[in-house]
Amino acid sequence: MRTRRWCTGALGRFGGARAVLGAGGLAVVLAVTTGSARPPADAYVPLPFYGQDIAWSPCFTQAELDAVDADAGGGTPPWMAQLECGTLTVPVDYGSPDGETVGIALARRPAHGPESERRGSLVVDFGGPGVSTVDGMRNPFLGERVQASFDLVGFDPRGVGRSGGLDCDGSQAWERELERVAPGDPAARTAADLRGLGEAAEAYGRSCAEAVGGGFLSRMGTVNVVRDLDVLRDALGDEGLTYVGYSYGTHVGALYADMFPDRTRALILDGVVDTAPSNARLAVEVQEAFQDSWEMVAEHCARTVENCPFTSGRAAVKETPALLERFDRDRPTVRGRTVTGEMLAEMVATQLYDEWTWDYLAGFFTDLAEGDTGSETYRRYLEYMYDRAFGREADEDADAYTAVMCADRDDPEDLSAYREAVEEAELRAPLFGGAPVWATASCARWPLAETGAQEFTASAAPPIVLVGNAGDPATPYRWAQRMHARLTTSVLVTYEGGGHTVYGRGKSACVDNPLDEYLISGKVPEHGLSCPQVLV
Repeated sequence: MRTRRWCTGALGRFGGARAVLGAGGLAVVLAVTTGSARPPADAYVPLPFYGQDIAWSPCFTQAELDAVDADAGGGTPPWMAQLECGTLTVPVDYGSPDGETVGIALARRPAHGPESERRGSLVVDFGGPGVSTVDGMRNPFLGERVQASFDLVGFDPRGVGRSGGLDCDGSQAWERELERVAPGDPAARTAADLRGLGEAAEAYGRSCAEAVGGGFLSRMGTVNVVRDLDVLRDALGDEGLTYVGYSYGTHVGALYADMFPDRTRALILDGVVDTAPSNARLAVEVQEAFQDSWEMVAEHCARTVENCPFTSGRAAVKETPALLERFDRDRPTVRGRTVTGEMLAEMVATQLYDEWTWDYLAGFFTDLAEGDTGSETYRRYLEYMYDRAFGREADEDADAYTAVMCADRDDPEDLSAYREAVEEAELRAPLFGGAPVWATASCARWPLAETGAQEFTASAAPPIVLVGNAGDPATPYRWAQRMHARLTTSVLVTYEGGGHTVYGRGKSACVDNPLDEYLISGKVPEHGLSCPQVLV
């Protein structure tokens, strides 16, 4: 059964993972009820929260640095030694600034260039929603020029990680309900099945409200994250925000540009999320994007690998099931567990976040087709894929992910709409199926939450740079195109390869160099810039 959540986008979340294969470098995974209309930005300016002085101190003791296992993805100690941590205080409800507050966890890597060349702070958001950017900063990121010019600042959004991380008692019961509903033909799900799903969704939302209080849960949406971000900008001493957001972080950045255009300096939004559609619609499009990404891998295999079992990317739609059946007959075990063909499909999906895996996937399926499954290379990569897909503990960010996604979008209350969305995904993504779409049904019964604008244009903002990968499986390229059409001042930079996000990874100079220059000097990249694929 495949119940993968559709859109986690976290740069550095699995830092060091490539070392398992001896490749080295930074790994990337890099995820509704109605609310009131968006108020003017100036409607919420609780002055006591502006003008804060952040007390920075080292994030790690020497003993903690000495204990880091860099090869296991624990971080890069020399980099971690430079990190400073602090806390920003913000109101839970910006409409009632005298009420409860929440501490926003921060991490900073100070600029190392000459004072005359420093440009202030650059705030980063590695995505999610629900992913801790503070934890993600344990490995180097962005290029040398940017590191020299800016203090790199990350924050855990409200309700995430160290900023009052949401943990709901009802999440396991909700997962069990998904395990009951998701297998098999969605058309076979009866009205009774859907009633049970709705009751489970309501109980899940209620448990989250009980965990943190309804007032906090209802204000976890992106509109309040954006307000927090402006308080952070002020505390950092910057007149205008310089920001790089990945995946869900693009939603934060885009909405900031709309709400606070006069406080926006430069924004790079990589792995662009469309802010308008429902969660179910987005989930269908993500499943289709995974299918498209897999066909790009198969096409790469057909072009570059002798005896590749795929004759073309499009033909892989019919050729892949036979290979999964062959894998099923072998019934290999990994970590003491039998791995099925259906599980292999889930494992392949996790690999599509990283473009460097294309050669490994091509070699793996060629070996499978030829019956050469006893080699050390085949076995090690099978174990690696398994560990990436199933070897980690359950996502600690799943509750925060759900709370933010349900708050941000208008989703149908009719459970049959989710069944229809699953059916559509099954047709559009025959390899990966529609099961993950069922998870969006949690939003059909989510407690009322404050939401922001969805189809905004940010027309008063300075130029914004969007980055889209043509073969991105998690944030489809069409989302970048749609947001580019909607955001009046945006420029779209296209990377013609796959994987999830590309900027700042040292992979494409065609992408990195003009975007670095944009952050530092404000020079906007040329309109329509398209960069060729670089497989490294």
